[in-house]
Amino acid sequence: MAELVFFSGTMDCGKSTLALQLDHNHAARGRRGLIFTRDDRAGNDRLSSRLGLEVVAREVTDTTDFWAEVTGERGRGSVEYLVCDEAQFYSCDQVEQLARLVDEIEIDVFAFGITTDFRTRLFPGSTRLIELADRVEVLQVQSLCWCGARATHNARTVDGQMVVEGAQVVVGDTDAGEVSYEVLCRRHHMRRMTSRSARVLAGSPGSLYLDLADQDG
Repeated sequence: MAELVFFSGTMDCGKSTLALQLDHNHAARGRRGLIFTRDDRAGNDRLSSRLGLEVVAREVTDTTDFWAEVTGERGRGSVEYLVCDEAQFYSCDQVEQLARLVDEIEIDVFAFGITTDFRTRLFPGSTRLIELADRVEVLQVQSLCWCGARATHNARTVDGQMVVEGAQVVVGDTDAGEVSYEVLCRRHHMRRMTSRSARVLAGSPGSLYLDLADQDG
């Protein structure tokens, strides 16, 4: 039976790489699928991985209707699966459309996305996916905080400073820029301590105390 599967994790854990690999595996077995994404780092209509892989994809917008997208393909042959990247940005209605495709047309849907934003709040799309998915798979490739611990939270920085207020969706990447993102462990997210601020503190008085406090937990 077809399934709605949600693959989740923090940034830098290989979601887009897995999405590309999954599409390759299914296509190599003769299955026909469609690839969707929204606000990819490479621009519109692209699904890209930080490893350098990139393919053409269909850009999801606020008005995208997945049911119409799939049924509109019937003249070109049946669609057997969907790969949906950056699914945290999808609306709740769009997630419900995906579930309907699984249940009524028997199409496999593989959705990929992060669960929480830079404020540690759930994205509406991710929330609905968790509620409706047949399976939620947490990716096993662990992202690491600058301290070496497992990264569990996504942090947004503006001009190098971590922020916890602002619009939920602001396009950026983990590279340096006016708006960028960094993955942190919970401890350092709560302390608002990014790799940059940690380097600054390391050269200031009292840094030895901070280092010992981190080691002691």
